[in-house]
Amino acid sequence: MARDKVHHPLDRDRYPVDEWRLRELSYEPQGVGAGETLFSVANGYLGLRGNPEEGREAVAHGTFINGFHETWEIRHAEAAFGFARTGQTIVNVPDAKVIKLYVDDEPLVLGVSELESYERVLDMREGVLRRKLVWRTPSGKRVRVESTRMVSMEQRHLAVMTFEVTMLTGSAPVVLSSQLINRQDGLDDFRAAESSADGMSDPRKAGAFEGRVLMPRVHGHEDGRLVLGYQCQRSKMTMAAAVEHRFTGVDDVEVVLRAGEDQAKAVHRFDLAEGECARLEKYVAYHSSKGVPVSELSDRCDRTLDRALRYGLDRLETEQKDWFEEFWRSSDVVVGADAEVQQAIRFNLFCLAQAAGRTDGGGIAAKGVTGSGYEGHYFWDTEIYVVPFLTYTQPGMARNALHFRRRMLPAARIRAGEMAQSGALFPWRTINGEEASAYYAAGSAQMHINGDVVYALMKYVTASGDTEFLAEEGVDLLVETARMWRDLGFWRSNGNPTFHIHGVTGPDEYTTVVNNNLFTNLMARFNLRSAALVVERLREKHPAAHRAMVHRLHVQPDEVEEWMQCAEGMHVPFDEGLGIHPQDDFFLDREVWDLSRTPKDLRPLLLHYHPLVIYRFQVLKQADVVLALFLHGDLFTPEEKKADFEYYDPITTGDSTLSAVVQSIVAAEVGYHEVAMDYFWHALHTDLGDLHHNTVDGIHVASAGGVWSALVFGFAGLRDHEGKLSFDPRLPVDWDRMQFRLAWHGSRLGVDLSQDTLKLSIVEGDGPVDVTVRGKKLTVTVGEPVEVPLDHQGERINGLLDKIPHTGGVRSDGTRITSGVPDPVITPEHNDPYAAWTRNEGLIDEV
Repeated sequence: MARDKVHHPLDRDRYPVDEWRLRELSYEPQGVGAGETLFSVANGYLGLRGNPEEGREAVAHGTFINGFHETWEIRHAEAAFGFARTGQTIVNVPDAKVIKLYVDDEPLVLGVSELESYERVLDMREGVLRRKLVWRTPSGKRVRVESTRMVSMEQRHLAVMTFEVTMLTGSAPVVLSSQLINRQDGLDDFRAAESSADGMSDPRKAGAFEGRVLMPRVHGHEDGRLVLGYQCQRSKMTMAAAVEHRFTGVDDVEVVLRAGEDQAKAVHRFDLAEGECARLEKYVAYHSSKGVPVSELSDRCDRTLDRALRYGLDRLETEQKDWFEEFWRSSDVVVGADAEVQQAIRFNLFCLAQAAGRTDGGGIAAKGVTGSGYEGHYFWDTEIYVVPFLTYTQPGMARNALHFRRRMLPAARIRAGEMAQSGALFPWRTINGEEASAYYAAGSAQMHINGDVVYALMKYVTASGDTEFLAEEGVDLLVETARMWRDLGFWRSNGNPTFHIHGVTGPDEYTTVVNNNLFTNLMARFNLRSAALVVERLREKHPAAHRAMVHRLHVQPDEVEEWMQCAEGMHVPFDEGLGIHPQDDFFLDREVWDLSRTPKDLRPLLLHYHPLVIYRFQVLKQADVVLALFLHGDLFTPEEKKADFEYYDPITTGDSTLSAVVQSIVAAEVGYHEVAMDYFWHALHTDLGDLHHNTVDGIHVASAGGVWSALVFGFAGLRDHEGKLSFDPRLPVDWDRMQFRLAWHGSRLGVDLSQDTLKLSIVEGDGPVDVTVRGKKLTVTVGEPVEVPLDHQGERINGLLDKIPHTGGVRSDGTRITSGVPDPVITPEHNDPYAAWTRNEGLIDEV
């Protein structure tokens, strides 16, 4: 039974194909929440969800500032030492998107008003959201409304909106009410409590606060400028927002300004004759801080607005266009496929620009600044799925992301102490550097976060040549994380001594607190080895930096030697009988969950089964061993990769959006080209098609980053093991080419891949760049492109892998692996879910 392939996740009559724009040609109530996410505009610091200017209809109003959060006490039913104590949740800051329109005192309300035409366009080439509609009022007058919305990439704290009204038929009194509203504290623009999008308990969603969050500190209007300023009740973080307008088109206009603690507005009243047009430009500034007085932030808003008004809208739009032109020049991936694929690729890359473009020392949250999903937390998503894209396309942004982790190091040292470990341990999920994961089994136990940070660091330094960052900041990360691994692991002797790590959780959150998780051990190995090599390299080539590091971190020569010994002795599980790498020491002791017989309405499993039910079986939330095959592919033979992929793919649910891209990459490498495309298509449309039914909570930023990885590491076959670039392409059968650029040591390598050739050239910088193509070493120099003939695109195994697990294999104790399906039962007496395990011992498939 082949897995279902989603061919048309979007209604193409409503969302026509356009390679550079996401266009919506009709307004419909269905999918409003997901649309609010898809049509968000953001710059990494500030994000505005795609709510309508009129305020209604909306599922989840949202305006977010990266890192601006409230804290709250985590209440454990049974607390224990070291449990996370303080939760952190991103705050919905005052909403400046609202511009209400009244014609003849009748409001324009989407979903209620009669629209003759409607178009909303997210312009990915220029970074602007545009909307145009024609409204027939209750009295039969026709009004054209055009609006734009932009969060500036150059002016980090600035958002700009325009709203233009034209009377097509008839004349009327018109009112534009431009507002700034505190929605966080439970009030919408009609002063009524907002309802949640749905009542289902979903751990991926942000919870609600108890009591008021934003405490008023400043509100008012002066010389036409509106301002609201607040301090968070518990975190004590501060923010201010200010708004100023420019009105044109009608000379006789009355402006009424009002400001209260939670709402400020500028109301423009005027008359429009048939054929006349009035235009409102709205400039909004946001500033935030860990504790700077709100009055100071208000002053900063003034400076931002003064500069924006001095520049004018034309210059700001030109800056935006120029920024995105440079982004696309470095980051675009052009494929020789249909326009639908190209549009989806660019949408995902655009989301990465909006998540990382101007974080400027802040983190990159799992949802960017497009929603409150995962409470605005930063995870390993950034290092494993987003930083690779940034490293090879936008190295400055990659450096920013790693600098953010370095700033978290003091808190990571404290966390390691709480966990009775030396060195530093980064939190699994956080905003302010403290651990915020209340469920330790799938949170704090994921100590591979340390290795993930170091992996991203070393890939960045190798690709960029930024030894200054390595010597001044990166080495601190290496040393302190290596100390944690050395302290966490232990030696066990049975002939040759081996180094073991127990009591951890790998990427697969459906299997927790295990011994010798393969992925974790390999990440720790890389971490320990990298730390030892970098310290030695500094000693040899940068003695001054080495002396400073030794003094700063109190590094001893014997501990550096021990890191390398631990790395070399790291235990790597392997089962000779099955010929695969077990995910952990006891993974194969479990019976197999047969996903082919699990109803789709019981997915994702985490929402339908108690964790203990899931933990008892071989079933994966996301790629674990398969991710190790990709990140550390130089440690596995081609035969091992194929065997591991074939074993784990049928028991991987894909309940995590992090999984499909990795499975696509490895499927392409081992020859399952149709499987690779199937997974790639799913990842490509994760948000565009709302395939996981939670796009309303924000963009899946890691999945978007993984789309780039699937293209470049998967189909183009790029690898960078040991700091060496190599290509072994796997271009899809129905693609005639793929073109992209890679940043390498200050130069840009142009890559043009077709079915029969790979062309490499230096498009920026001085080069040269050394590359290996299928074992052949080449050097690409300026003005001398290299063209390599390709006689194949790797092995191509036809057909899709079934989701029927490999059972019947014999364990080391002689028992055979069987499969079955947990069957949830609802008892009418208690309406309480229980899971009954239904075995079918007769269903045994030979490996």
